[in-house]
Amino acid sequence: MPSNDIEITVYHARQCDPKKCTALKLKRHRQIRIVHQLRLLPRGAVILNPFSERAFSPADRRRLESSGLTALDFSWAHADEVSRLSMRGALRCLPYLVAANPVNYGVPTKLSTVEALASALYIADHKAEAEWLLSLFKWGLNFIELNRELLESYASASDSNEVVEFQKKFILSSSGGV
Repeated sequence: MPSNDIEITVYHARQCDPKKCTALKLKRHRQIRIVHQLRLLPRGAVILNPFSERAFSPADRRRLESSGLTALDFSWAHADEVSRLSMRGALRCLPYLVAANPVNYGVPTKLSTVEALASALYIADHKAEAEWLLSLFKWGLNFIELNRELLESYASASDSNEVVEFQKKFILSSSGGV
């Protein structure tokens, strides 16, 4: 198990099937802290929020290391409720990635909580920590294999704008565009 000095917190909305919840499994393995109230999130942390207008990038690494990483665990069926929540911290969305979890396998952007956390860690050059979290799931390391090219591109970006440019190029090339 790699040493991980990054504080990882998950806001858990209690909307998922506990048997399939990756956040609850991470908690059982003592890899994360779960909170059920937004006010308990660490101040200043990077908050992975799919509704943020700014993409997560390597430029967020220093904040992630000093103030922590937070993910929001909620059912996609209740996504509109999450978009209205008030949160303090650096809100960031993840760039285009494809899910490897059994519930949403192959579906772009519908990542499980562990996939979201691992993506941010990987992009912020904490690859060993990302792989460790994913290794706790039978299907976990397949996420990196499925997205390796994208993750490496995003990890080489200098900022959010460059991440978005890599994302656009990939989507355009995979849709047959020039």
